[in-house]
Amino acid sequence: MVRIGIVFLAAFLALMTGIGIWGMKKTKNLGDFFLGGRTLGPWVSAVAYGTTYFSAVIFIGFAGTQGWQFGLNALWIALGNGLIGAGLAWIVLARRTRRMTQNLNTMTMPEFLQERYGAKQLKPLAASVIFFFLLPYSASVFKGLGHLFEAVFGIPYDLALLIMIAFTGVYLILGGYFAIAITDFIQGIIMFAGAGAMVLIIAGKGGGLFEMLGKAAEAYHLHIPPERQPAILTIASLVFMTSFGTWGLPQMAQKFYAIKNEQVISKAAVVTTAFALMIGFSAYATGTFSHVFFNNETVPQAEGKILYDQIIPALLTGQLTGNLQFFLALILLLVLSASMSTLSSLVLVSSSAVAIDLYPSRVDTKTGKDRSVAMMRFLSAIFIVISYFISRFQFSFIVYLMSLSWGVVSGAFAAPYILGLYSRRVTKAGAYAGMLTGIAAMIILFFWLGANQSPLAASISILLPFIVVSIVSALTAPPDKALVDKAFE
Repeated sequence: MVRIGIVFLAAFLALMTGIGIWGMKKTKNLGDFFLGGRTLGPWVSAVAYGTTYFSAVIFIGFAGTQGWQFGLNALWIALGNGLIGAGLAWIVLARRTRRMTQNLNTMTMPEFLQERYGAKQLKPLAASVIFFFLLPYSASVFKGLGHLFEAVFGIPYDLALLIMIAFTGVYLILGGYFAIAITDFIQGIIMFAGAGAMVLIIAGKGGGLFEMLGKAAEAYHLHIPPERQPAILTIASLVFMTSFGTWGLPQMAQKFYAIKNEQVISKAAVVTTAFALMIGFSAYATGTFSHVFFNNETVPQAEGKILYDQIIPALLTGQLTGNLQFFLALILLLVLSASMSTLSSLVLVSSSAVAIDLYPSRVDTKTGKDRSVAMMRFLSAIFIVISYFISRFQFSFIVYLMSLSWGVVSGAFAAPYILGLYSRRVTKAGAYAGMLTGIAAMIILFFWLGANQSPLAASISILLPFIVVSIVSALTAPPDKALVDKAFE
C-alpha cells in the first residue's frame, strides 16, 4: 500500500509542478494571476468551484462525525450542498457578479464592496476579515494533510507539512489562478472517480447501495438512542451553514469573476451541481455506512469518547485490503486533491487581501513597472510560510479563529454582497452595519452557545445581517445615483 501510494503521490506532485510552470507562461499581469484573465470555460470553472467547496474535512471530519451522529439524515447536507451551495449559487450569483465586477473594474470582494457602495473604509475592513479568518482556515487544511501523510506513509508530521507547502507554493506562486483552475480540474476528476469508487466498494461489502442504506438506518437506531439523535434545528442549521453560507465566502465568489462569458453559466451550474452531489453523497453515505461495520464498542474511541476523525480512515483501511489497496491509494489521492484545491484558493484570496486591497501602489513611480504580480507571488509565499507555522505550533487563539472562520467571513460578506447585486436601495451605512453585525453576532453566539452549536451560531450570523442591512438602508439617505447606475449598467 505504501509503495502504491508513494507512486501515486510522486506522479501527482510532478504533474502539479508542471502545470505551475505552464501557467507562469500565461501569466502576464494581475488579472491573469488572480482571475486567469477571465477566460475560463464552463467545465473548468464549475469543477474549480466544486473542488474549492470540498476539502479533506468533508471526507475525514464531516463524513465521520455527521455520518455517525446523524445517520441517513446526513444525506440532507449533501442534498443542500449540491442544490443550494453549488447549483443555485451559480444561477443566482454568477451572472450579476461577473457583470457588476466588470462594470466596477474590481477583482476582489473588498474591492467590490468599496466600489459598489462608495465606501473607502469597507475595503480595509473586509481585507482584514479575510486575512485574520481565512489564513487560519488554510492552516487547518495543512494540518489535516500533515496528519494524513504521517498516518499513511509514515512521514514525520513536520516533514509532511514542508512537502505540502513546497508543492502548493510551486504551482500557486508560479501559475496563479490559471494554474489553480487547471489543477483543480485534474483534481476534480480524481475526486469524482475516487468518491464514486469509495462509496460503491464500501456499499458492495454490504450487499449493494440500497441494501446498505437499509442496514445503516437500522443499525443507526441501535447505536444512537432517540434522546441522543440530533434535533431538526441542528440538522437544518448545518445544512444552511454549509450550503447558503458558502455564498458569502470570497474564495467561492472569485470563481464567478473569472468565467469567460455569461453563456457558460447554465452549463457550469449543471456540471457543478452534479459534481457536488456526487462528492457530498459519496462522503456522507460512507460515513453513514460506518454503522454497519462498527458498533458502540468497536467504533474508534479513546477514554470513552468517540474519535470521529478516525472513523472513515479506520473504515477504509479495514475494508480495502488485499487487491483493493489500489483503490485505497486512489481514495487517499482524492483526499489530497480535495485539500490542495481548497488550500490554493484560500491562500490566493488571503494574499490578495494585502497585495490588491491593502497594498498602496501597484506601479513603481520611478520605472512605471507594474509590481502587482510580483507582490502577489511574494505574499502567496509569505502566507504559505505563515500557514506552516500556524499548523506546526497550533497557537490556542488560532484554534478559536479556525472555529469561527466560516461564520465570521460569510456573516460579514453575504448580505452586503448579495443584496448589493440585486438592490439599488442598499446604502453605504447599511453595508457597514451588515458587515459589523455578522462579525459581532458570530463571535458572541459562538462563545454564548458553545462550540457544539457553531452551525446554529453561523446560520444566525449569516441571516441577521440581511435584516440589519435592509433596515439601516431604509432609514438612511439613498445611495448616489451615478454610482448605482454604473454598477447596474
